[in-house]
Amino acid sequence: MAYDVIVIGSGPGGYPAAIRASQLGFKVAIIEKESLGGICLNWGCIPTKALLKSAQVYEYLKHASNYGINATGTHDFGGVIKRSRGVADKMSKGVQFLMKKNKIDVIMGYGKVQSKGKVEVTAADGSKQIVEAKYIVIATGGRSRELPNLKQDGKKVIGYREAMVLPEQPKSMIVVGSGAIGVEFAYVYNSMGTKVTIVEFMPRIVPVEDEDISKELEKQYKKQGIEIMTNASVESVDTSGAGVKAQVKKQDGSVVTLEADVVLSAVGVVANIENIGLEENGVKTEKGKIIVDKYQQTSLAGVYAIGDCSPGQALAHVAAKEGINAAEHMAYLEKKHHHLPEAIDYNNIPGCTYCIPEISSVGYTEKAAKEAGYEIKVGKFPFVASGKASAAGATEGFVKVIYDAKYGEFLGCHMIGYNVTEMIAEAVVARKLETTAHEILNAVHPHPTMSEGLKEATAAAYGEAIDI
Repeated sequence: MAYDVIVIGSGPGGYPAAIRASQLGFKVAIIEKESLGGICLNWGCIPTKALLKSAQVYEYLKHASNYGINATGTHDFGGVIKRSRGVADKMSKGVQFLMKKNKIDVIMGYGKVQSKGKVEVTAADGSKQIVEAKYIVIATGGRSRELPNLKQDGKKVIGYREAMVLPEQPKSMIVVGSGAIGVEFAYVYNSMGTKVTIVEFMPRIVPVEDEDISKELEKQYKKQGIEIMTNASVESVDTSGAGVKAQVKKQDGSVVTLEADVVLSAVGVVANIENIGLEENGVKTEKGKIIVDKYQQTSLAGVYAIGDCSPGQALAHVAAKEGINAAEHMAYLEKKHHHLPEAIDYNNIPGCTYCIPEISSVGYTEKAAKEAGYEIKVGKFPFVASGKASAAGATEGFVKVIYDAKYGEFLGCHMIGYNVTEMIAEAVVARKLETTAHEILNAVHPHPTMSEGLKEATAAAYGEAIDI
């Protein structure tokens, strides 16, 4: 069957690309080998947030007396997992509805670019069909990265997928890697009573964040009882016994043995670019990613790549915007859209980590701003000075802002604390609009809110803070 656009993969990049293409008047098909919504909806962003919420509710229950409420209770690990899967299933069904609403054909199977304008689809039963279209969007996503000395067996050495559906709660867990996946699962399992140890190769946890954020999260995690080993690497694991024995090399060269029921490998993701027809069709790749231009076009005319398989940040919201841009670029070429899409500014992409306390950030870290040659003004507002945070019983963390001292340009914003993932959008929009510190200070923020912390941190940067 012939289409205008075929999208391979229905994750947070693929399905928005398909919907936007349909909105713009294209006949669209989407190819999916597993479940609509991809990893994000089924095994990533959405179900992990459900697990985190259950863990947070249990934490509230344990500390109910702090709020003047007498309540006790226990958690049902199986029930927590079941709720998470239910949320994921509901979201996946939502994508099914969106496909029907937008008249997008869903073809279940494994998609592979056969030649320009042709995609071979292999169904679960092995049968094959060729689907044709003028434009093809590769949105095949990524998967858990495996280290050579940390092979995943799905039982004792697991990735994020297994961590979401463990049949029973482990008494102890070693989490290797402290990016978003690692610290989120560390919080979930620790809050429910699993003894958690984080092993991080870099000098600090959440290493992509501003250094002050890393220090604060480490402080809060240690308070929660999570053990943290930085400048450390897992050299080998022994799974022959009842649990796992991991040989961990420390910074000084010494090796210690850590024992646990299970090891979670959370050392990042790798793009799914194998066996999808790239080499046969001359689609260029570099460092494990498909090379694209600012409109997501690959080296093969008519073929686009978006999301985790392309070079931008491996984040759902990046994939979605890339997918929309790809669809709008096709539409511009076909005179269905009146202007070219605006290229993405990858330095204004917000990052969110949903551990407790939450982390959100956008733009330059303090170190990166200095390295870029800026003379800077830095302000911090601790949530311990926030009336709303005190009322919520969540005074951990702070807002940190970085401005260019010369012009007041908003260079970066970094937050750690209660609900801060809902607050970062203000900084993203402000930076997009080229807002200065002066304008942030003169925009009246509501009180009492956590979000007024952004204004107060800005005031602190200029020696004008009222509440600290």
